[in-house]
Amino acid sequence: MRSPVNSNTPQYPFEFAKTRVQLREQKGVPTPKNPFLVVANVYKQEGLGALYKGCSTLAIGSVAKDGIRFLSFDYIKEKFKDPETDTLTPLRSLGAGMMSGIVASIVAVTPTERMKTALIDDARNEKRFKSASHAVATVWKEHGILGLYRGFAGTTLKQAGATAFRMGTYNILKDYERKKNIPQTVVTNFANGCVAGIVTTLATQPFDTIKTRCQSSQGASTVEAFKSIVSDYGFKGFWRGTSMRLGRTVFSGGILFTSYEWCVRILNPTFAKVKEKVVEV
Repeated sequence: MRSPVNSNTPQYPFEFAKTRVQLREQKGVPTPKNPFLVVANVYKQEGLGALYKGCSTLAIGSVAKDGIRFLSFDYIKEKFKDPETDTLTPLRSLGAGMMSGIVASIVAVTPTERMKTALIDDARNEKRFKSASHAVATVWKEHGILGLYRGFAGTTLKQAGATAFRMGTYNILKDYERKKNIPQTVVTNFANGCVAGIVTTLATQPFDTIKTRCQSSQGASTVEAFKSIVSDYGFKGFWRGTSMRLGRTVFSGGILFTSYEWCVRILNPTFAKVKEKVVEV
């Protein structure tokens, strides 16, 4: 059993700014790349409440995602371990992370990310959605359950890649440190999590940008999103919003894995005792 950490909601309104930057520009007016300018402009034009559009859906999705990701990763990595050495090779670590990312995308991430992005986009355009629940009801009525899974391909690729690189990088670093007898302290765990966050962000940003375009209020196919990004910014456009995402994923990765290891140290002895009692009975 693991205690997941919700690492996304404190990152508002910069998650909002990153999403705005990735959406198509309105009336030829370029969106600033500086997240502080994005936040300042929206605050002046639309008010404080606009900066937190989609935050509630992201909060729900974050809790579910982290729980599913850690629980499924623990189960999957046991299946992926080399039976002779009882360890994960770097490739097996990435594979286990990728599988748990796919599970998280299907169960929680795609529908909540779809609603978050639709709410952010709708707030600057038609303003059809009165609330998160109204947005869900409207999308369901117009498109059925498939409407909640717009951007599924991009989201799943992002989640599979993110979990693979984050979990894989962290486990690779941890296994290396064990071989070198480097103590697993809070500082070590935090540093490993930060490195994992950097690798994850740079490797998966294109999927994140495609996902955002797909999940706009009107929606778009993966092919349409891909073409629109290339048309608007060229191939460098796939890394649009990287600095905003990188600034938060580095620290959230450090906090996430430090908390994870702390929970493991507390809970594992308890579960070991319970297991011993069960075996005795």
